[in-house]
Amino acid sequence: MKLNKLYIAAFLVLVGTGCKKDYLNVNTNPNSLPTATPAYVLANALNTSAANMLAPNEVGMFWSGHWTQSNGYIISTTLFSYAFTNGDFNYWDNTYDNLYDYQYVIDNAAKYSQEYLKGPAKVMKAFNYQKLVDMYGNIPFTEALKGVDNLAPKFDDQKAVYEGLIVLLDDAIKDLKANAFASTYSSSDIVFKGSNSSWIKFANSLKMRILMRQSRVSGRDAYITAEINKIVAEGSGFITGAEVGSNPGYVASSGQINPIYNTYGYTETGARVGNNNWPRITDFMVKELIKNADTFRLKRFAYAPGNEDLANPGVSVKPEIAANYIGIPFGSSAGYLPGASSAVGPVLLVRGQYNRPIVIMTAAEVQFCLAEAKQRYGASVNLTGTAQSYYEEGVKQNFRAVGASTANVTALVTNGMQDCDFTASTNKLNTIAYQKWVALGYFNGLEAWSEYRKNNYPVTPNSKNYVGTARPLRLWYPGTELGSNGANVNAQGTIDPLATRIFWDID
Repeated sequence: MKLNKLYIAAFLVLVGTGCKKDYLNVNTNPNSLPTATPAYVLANALNTSAANMLAPNEVGMFWSGHWTQSNGYIISTTLFSYAFTNGDFNYWDNTYDNLYDYQYVIDNAAKYSQEYLKGPAKVMKAFNYQKLVDMYGNIPFTEALKGVDNLAPKFDDQKAVYEGLIVLLDDAIKDLKANAFASTYSSSDIVFKGSNSSWIKFANSLKMRILMRQSRVSGRDAYITAEINKIVAEGSGFITGAEVGSNPGYVASSGQINPIYNTYGYTETGARVGNNNWPRITDFMVKELIKNADTFRLKRFAYAPGNEDLANPGVSVKPEIAANYIGIPFGSSAGYLPGASSAVGPVLLVRGQYNRPIVIMTAAEVQFCLAEAKQRYGASVNLTGTAQSYYEEGVKQNFRAVGASTANVTALVTNGMQDCDFTASTNKLNTIAYQKWVALGYFNGLEAWSEYRKNNYPVTPNSKNYVGTARPLRLWYPGTELGSNGANVNAQGTIDPLATRIFWDID
């Protein structure tokens, strides 16, 4: 495991900034070894966690069937031929580096009389560890983050890690209830501005994600229902009405704007970046939304060919009618140039909106988790709503989040169609999974891919650039970990990313 920073080195960008937006400036003196208080470290760690989501979310958007690439670029063989190695998609190193940040906060909070930071740090540890399990399976957990005291940590069983994350979140909630956030340092919390109650709701929401990800695993029902009832009994509830997002205070300066905006959309001056021509909505996604009479969200997910009208930000150059949205078959290597296909839409990219927060978790996801729990377990879980009420609230929350009018939700959920109208749908678990898949796209691509692997639904076309029926099920352990902790990596046995499943992916 990478130990190249030993807690302090990753925090240099924060020192002397007072936890304000200036910490987005990364010019520091490498010959100076400053000290860093937990408040400084937490701010940078939260910013890093959000930024680290960009790359795995991109891969997830492709492999979940939401995005493909235009033919203005050479086709990506790693993404569409599944020809990737342990040198590709290394999200291991930066995630463990980020975990060291949170461990530093936990270990040093009492020393600096900042114990109110321990709860948020533990919540974010759980968030990052779950991400690692969902990409890699077994991972170092109980022996991880010990620095030079353990340079070759053992790998823990992935199911045991999931259970450990529930315990970690319980501990986080205890800390959050015991230690009121000091208002003087609320600016170091770039997610909730020092709101302990919001952090507790986020912790409960993460628990629901972790629990329901395992819902198809045999023998887990009693454990899952008991843990859900503990959440209900705790009483704080879940995030609702708004997304969990990180915003350090993006400003219109180089390197200090929202990285999603800068990667796929525009520079700080509003110039369109070349990479804007790359990701495109899939033909499958366009056809599904049109079939379901869901042009409400189609117009938010994509711009019509010709892209955004730079003189009228957020609006397509061409009329926004269903026939003007052109998706690309997943993995197609010819026939769809950027100007003739639909680019990423206003849900993510509106010229001039460089300061949106990076979404960490959506309110819609939580409602769909609750809907699945009630549909699967019925009276065994003490949730007060019905599966249908949670489902319809999930759709409503996604409409709100993407910028579609919530007045149109009723039209969608009463249209009599499978996967839209809960009452009319014959397979209600598939309907919940379908709308959750739609809602996770754009905001949480990794979660969309994970839900796709878990549910095998909706049935999206395989890549036209791949000969065979296999799909990516996980990532390789990175070569960096093999080099530094090889014995423990090899102890995980033979790994095949097209055949080796994460424990919750039963089929």
